[in-house]
Amino acid sequence: MESRGILDKIKTLDELAVVIQALKKKGETVVHCHGVFDLLHPGHIRHFEAAKREGDILVVTITADEDVDKGPGRPVFNQRLRMESIASLQCVDYVATNEWPTAVKTIQKLKPDIYVKGSDYANRENDLTGQIYQEEAAIKSVGGGIHFTDEPVFSSTKLLNLHFDVYPEEASRFLAEFRGKYSAGNIVKRLNDLSQMKVMVIGDTIIDQYCYCHTLGKSLKDNIITTRYLREETFAGGVLAAANHMAGFCQEVHLVTCLGTQNSYEEFIRAHLKPNIKPKFFCRDDAPTVVKRRFVEPDFLSKMFEISYLDDHELAQPLNQEVYDYLGTNINGHDLVVVTDFGHGFIGQTITELLGERAKFLAVCSQTNSANTGFNLITKYPRADYVCLDEAEIRLACHDKFGRLEDLITRVAKELSCHHVAVTRGRHGSLTYAADDGFFEIPALSDEVIDRVGAGDAYLAVTSPCVANGNPMNVVGFIGNAVGALKVRIVCNRDSVEPVPLFKFISALLK
Repeated sequence: MESRGILDKIKTLDELAVVIQALKKKGETVVHCHGVFDLLHPGHIRHFEAAKREGDILVVTITADEDVDKGPGRPVFNQRLRMESIASLQCVDYVATNEWPTAVKTIQKLKPDIYVKGSDYANRENDLTGQIYQEEAAIKSVGGGIHFTDEPVFSSTKLLNLHFDVYPEEASRFLAEFRGKYSAGNIVKRLNDLSQMKVMVIGDTIIDQYCYCHTLGKSLKDNIITTRYLREETFAGGVLAAANHMAGFCQEVHLVTCLGTQNSYEEFIRAHLKPNIKPKFFCRDDAPTVVKRRFVEPDFLSKMFEISYLDDHELAQPLNQEVYDYLGTNINGHDLVVVTDFGHGFIGQTITELLGERAKFLAVCSQTNSANTGFNLITKYPRADYVCLDEAEIRLACHDKFGRLEDLITRVAKELSCHHVAVTRGRHGSLTYAADDGFFEIPALSDEVIDRVGAGDAYLAVTSPCVANGNPMNVVGFIGNAVGALKVRIVCNRDSVEPVPLFKFISALLK
């Protein structure tokens, strides 16, 4: 009977809306609580009991699994288990899973009399998401009021970090030490301090396409694998993705890139850039805009093969001069210049020399890919203030396959007069270097990978302003790995890494 009672309490939002309407007609006062409630603990129980005292009926809604944006490994308990745990409490009358990422539309749908939050939300400025203002407006719009309980605050995240293996073992050891030096508030403030930086980002535009196909098997008559086409998706990649990541943290981003007049994609590109990005497009007549079309099996996002539409010859001299003159005129007004060099012909020798001479702070990533292996090395740049590469790229630049990574970093740093270097290493995390402080090894903060495409661009985009703003390289590596952990859960460049999810992930990591 007790089990049946628990199941009776669990409703869909549509069912719960009907129940609440009937209860209110009877004169009952309905109180509503909302949250993730990943690990039910005494703080939650006292919060619910305090909420129930404000009315007759207590309904609780929880955030759906796919909308819990506290980073990889969360939620630990799925939404069904979380609902059943809450429904087992005597003070709770009904439970439902939310249909939206926030509680705003839920409040408008359910129309409770009182919306209750914990005392940690009473100071609205402490809410990383800013949602408390919208939730308060929503409850007032349906004729209700907001109430803050005054019960002792416990942290599910802190308890999970202490008692559950939420993160990889190496990451857990690192975080235990890092928490002793830096708080989440300190790291978030460092990221918020980037907002006033004026950034110019230069590099190759890439249109990424995923053609989703199901493998049928080997053709009986030909030695080929046959696939069935399902659908396709197009993304703004390359320097466009880097600019979009950066525009979430810096208010003023100036994008300089080159398109092809043959199939330019300019309309698509403009529609997929954030509003605070000011683009300057140069156009070459002898080539298309670079398109990389990957054929992908959708169930596990396995890439089968790729077709690239590109001409990676350097720009013709008149166009190269036009780019050179534009950069020479505009580069001085920026605190930071970030170069995402994919080696597809846009950034030639004269441009690299100009950037080295004129940029106030120069951050560079010269990427190795199937079209340029061995031909697009970081050593083509005469100077850089911050270099961000993956391990294969720095080994290629040094022509050293097995040497000690620290030795290769100091070698590149010396050659480019560079004081700051970050080397990303996939599942092994990253290794950062500062000329004054030495090396910092930061482990990967998640082992959940959906898609690795664009992870390095996201790391570069967010860490570059961090380095330019004077942050220590252990902090830079931590932020970069947190960005990477979020980015590998995003399909290609479908979305950018945004500040609020990053802040919440950092908060979860450092509690």
